[in-house]
Amino acid sequence: MRQIKFYCVTDKKINFINKENYNFGWVGNEDVPNHYIKCNNKDNIFYKEKNYSELTFHYWFWKNLMISEDDDQWIGFCQKRRYWIKENLSQDKNINKDNINDYLLTHIEKEPNYESIICRPINVNGVKKIKIFKRGFKNLIKKPSILFYEKYQNIELHFDMHHGYGNLKNAIKLMDNCDRNDFLDYVNKNTKFNPHIMFISKKKIINEWFEAQFNWLKRCEKKFGLTKLSGYDQTRIYAYLAERFLSFWFKKYTKYKEQPWVFVDL
Repeated sequence: MRQIKFYCVTDKKINFINKENYNFGWVGNEDVPNHYIKCNNKDNIFYKEKNYSELTFHYWFWKNLMISEDDDQWIGFCQKRRYWIKENLSQDKNINKDNINDYLLTHIEKEPNYESIICRPINVNGVKKIKIFKRGFKNLIKKPSILFYEKYQNIELHFDMHHGYGNLKNAIKLMDNCDRNDFLDYVNKNTKFNPHIMFISKKKIINEWFEAQFNWLKRCEKKFGLTKLSGYDQTRIYAYLAERFLSFWFKKYTKYKEQPWVFVDL
């Protein structure tokens, strides 16, 4: 068994995780708690936190800390309310901050047949018709069948409804040629994705992921900017774009495994 080194990104102090392999990356505007890793120094994008969310720490880790990690070390990322848990747990298991340490994923099997771990997917279809009328009217005019067939209620429709009509497609146009058509095909054909910008892998793959992701988002900034984004759903558009891209990228470029995760209310 090999222990995973976790980095949990948070803007709130976490006092219920007692595992020694958990490190906490701070993206809040308050004073950094003792033993938390700050990401507003060295090479950083801390001033973009409002738009990039947990990616603010991911970028800092990539530019400043990853170089010191061992090549064979499994490294994982999670969030203040979402954590990796062991497999084979009952779906009705009540996991909360009082007992979560009993269920946290901590190790990788000795000789895994995968290169990365991503979250088990969530479905985005099955949308109520009234919501499609309210938030997806432009999509409905373009393709009326989305109202009646769940297979057409895909990732692109979900993004358009929640993060601005056409924004995902416009962002995809800015991708490298090697991914542009494949990713567009992915968001049109799939009705579920692997959420939360959470993943576990080794240094080489993590570096490749960060390079692909941040290079793309840098181009997207020229399209969408930072200051003109309004409302929670669009202000953090770069995090939402990365979330969909992660689901596609790790499946295309790595041998992946889907792992259960849990939401823990603070």
